[in-house]
Amino acid sequence: MELTDKRILVTGGAGLIGSALAHRLVEDNDVVVVDDLSNGLRETVPDDATFIEGDLADESVVTEAIDAETDVVFHLAADKYVNADKPREQFETNGEMTYNLLERMNEVDVDSIAFTSSSTVYGEAPRPTPEDYAPLEPISEYGAAKLSEEALLSVYAHSHDFTVWNYRFANIVGPRYGAGVVPDFIYKLDQDPETLTIRGNGRQEKSYMTLEDCIDAMCYVVEHAQQPVNTYNLGTRTTTSVNRIADIVSDEMGVDPDYEYTGGDRGWEGDVPKMRLSIEKLAALGWEPSVSSDEAIRQGVREILEGAENEPHLS
Repeated sequence: MELTDKRILVTGGAGLIGSALAHRLVEDNDVVVVDDLSNGLRETVPDDATFIEGDLADESVVTEAIDAETDVVFHLAADKYVNADKPREQFETNGEMTYNLLERMNEVDVDSIAFTSSSTVYGEAPRPTPEDYAPLEPISEYGAAKLSEEALLSVYAHSHDFTVWNYRFANIVGPRYGAGVVPDFIYKLDQDPETLTIRGNGRQEKSYMTLEDCIDAMCYVVEHAQQPVNTYNLGTRTTTSVNRIADIVSDEMGVDPDYEYTGGDRGWEGDVPKMRLSIEKLAALGWEPSVSSDEAIRQGVREILEGAENEPHLS
């Protein structure tokens, strides 16, 4: 599918990735953004996009967002916290939003959807992990929800003639201050530059990808992969440890803190300590990341710090 002159719905389009995607797409398309603003910021939505504030668990919001003129849905809206306080509610809410979208799409003959899944569907798998690794055994409710949503999308692809693109993300870093180890360390060091508390043992090691590369890869996959179900890992060939992230953040902030550890090999319950996704399938399609995992971290830290004066909790 060529992403030009299309009517495109971006759910979660006021979030870090969703707003960047909307800005990319709005240049050549009619873009509709829907977001309940529970985690997103209204001011990040492109002025040229149509904005709908609402919860996709509400079927009336879904009905307003999708009509017969819609060409493709990019579905990013989700409760994204892996260690959620209410995991059952998170599981049910994320599944309900996806089901509502699919039912409405089927009702008005819209048959193309790109879905932001997660590397958490793999659980603790051998590295680098390819898309066809099995069995998939997630260790968090968040990962289980993403896997169940992928399964539901597969049903619509094979039984309702949908085209589905699943993105299994590594960790994405960008200019928005939000959740994740990078902004967490920046916030902690802004509050106390002498000591940095690191969850786990600091040896957790994962792949990090820039926001710009992530958006580019998402669009590339939609434009070049045309099977009923197209599942692609999005990440880099390299990984970065939590200790290394702490070093990079400290270096960019000009501080030299002592590290204190909470202990254990996981940052939280459900955390996969080590993750590196195979991106050979993505490379075979013709796309490669522009920077390494370490470089993505450093770039993300600089972008967050450059925008820190606009963040009240960093002032």
